[in-house]
Amino acid sequence: MGGDPEVTPARKRLVPVGICVLVVLGVVAGVVLATAGAKPAGVSGRNAALPSSRPAPARGSGPVVPLLGGNTEGRGKPMAVPVARASAASTKPAPSARVAPLRGLRQADLLVVAPFSLSGQVLATVSRLPAVTSAEPIEAAKIKINGVYTAVLGVNPSTFRGYAPRAMATSSPLWQGVANGGVAVSYTMGTLDRLSLGGTVTAAGHTKQRLPVVAFGTVGIGGVDAVVSDSTARSLGVPAANAIVISASPADVTSLAARIKKILPSGAGVEPLVTLVAGTSAGVAPSAADGAGMTTTQLTTALRAAESRKGLPYVWGAAGPASFDCSGLVQWSFAQAGVSMPRVAADQARTGPAVPVSQLQPGDLLFYHTDPTDPGYISHVAIYLGNGWMIQAPQPGLSVQLVPADLGSQFAGAIRVNPRLAAEVAAGLA
Repeated sequence: MGGDPEVTPARKRLVPVGICVLVVLGVVAGVVLATAGAKPAGVSGRNAALPSSRPAPARGSGPVVPLLGGNTEGRGKPMAVPVARASAASTKPAPSARVAPLRGLRQADLLVVAPFSLSGQVLATVSRLPAVTSAEPIEAAKIKINGVYTAVLGVNPSTFRGYAPRAMATSSPLWQGVANGGVAVSYTMGTLDRLSLGGTVTAAGHTKQRLPVVAFGTVGIGGVDAVVSDSTARSLGVPAANAIVISASPADVTSLAARIKKILPSGAGVEPLVTLVAGTSAGVAPSAADGAGMTTTQLTTALRAAESRKGLPYVWGAAGPASFDCSGLVQWSFAQAGVSMPRVAADQARTGPAVPVSQLQPGDLLFYHTDPTDPGYISHVAIYLGNGWMIQAPQPGLSVQLVPADLGSQFAGAIRVNPRLAAEVAAGLA
C-alpha cells in the first residue's frame, strides 16, 4: 500500500457495479536510483521549456515533502505499524478468525490478476514452475472507500502476512484486526486522507459496508492502499481468488513472468513487483534507447500547466482541475501536454530512465520515501522546474506550492519522462 489512490471509473462489464478488478497492479518504483547528497547542476539544453515565470535559483532546501513521522529514510529502520486497540473495532472476533503466527518472510515478486476467479488448476500449475518458491491466492480490485476508488487486496491474514514488509508482517494485532472484519490502510492514505485509527470507512462494492480501520501499514505493492480479509473482499463483490501473489528466485523473475503469461487464461495478466533495494533496481530499468523523450513544446505545456495550479488545495485522491494530491498534479499537468501518465507515484516512477541529480532538467520527476512503515516505498512525487526548484501538492492543509527541491534523506531519485513508456504503463494499469 502507499502513494496516492487511482481514481478511475469502474469496469462494469467485467464485475458488479462498484468493483474494478485490477488487471495489473504495477511495479514498485523499479527505475529509481538513489543519488541523494549531490546538488542540481545548472539546467542546459531545455531551459527554453521553462515558463518565463520560473523562480530564481534556490539557495537551500528544507522539509518540503510530507514529514509523516518516524524514520522515513529509504534505508532506515521502519517504525512500528500503528494499530487500533481491539476495543475500538466495531466487530467482534470469531473463533474461526484466529490468525496463525508469522512463519517467515517472503519477497512478493510477481502478481497475477484476472477479472474473474482463477481456478485451482491455474494456481497448481503456477506453483509447480521450477523458479516459484511460493504462491498465494488473493483477491485484488478497486473499490470505493469513502467515495474514492482505492486498490484493495483481499487476503487470508494467516498466510499472506509473510509477503508484506517486515514491520507489517510481524504485527499480529494488525492481521487479527483484518481477520475480524477490519481494514488496514496504507500509512500514507491514513495520514493524508485524515482517517481515524479505530474509526470506520465506507467500502462500496457490490454491497456497501462500514469497516473499522484497524491499522496504518503499507503492504509494499505499488498503488495498493488497503487490505481486508478474503471473506470481506468477497462480501463486497470481488471475484474469489482472482489474483495470485508469487515469490520466486530473483534471477528468474523476468523469464518466469513470460512463462506464467503463456499458461494463464485469456484476460489474466502477470506483472513483476520490483522493489527498490539499496539504490538499485531488481528489474530492468528503461533507458534512453526506449524512445524519444518529451518535446520542448510538451515540456513547456506541462510545466505551465503545473504552475497554473499553484495555490489550489491538496485533497487526497484528487487529480484536478481544482484540487490535487501529489501524483494527481503530475498526471493532470502532463495530460495537458498530451502525455498519458499512470495515477500513483510508485507507477509514475517507472515512466522513464533514472536521472542523477547532477543532470536534472525541467520536467524531470522527483520521488520520495515518506512512509515510515515501509521506508523503501515510493509514496511522494514532485515536478522539477529547474534552477533548484520544484512544484508539488504536499499534504492536507497546504496548497500546490513552488519550493526548493528537497534532496535530503527522504529523496529516492529522479526520472525523465518518456511519453511512450508512460503510455504503456498507464495502459497496462487501466
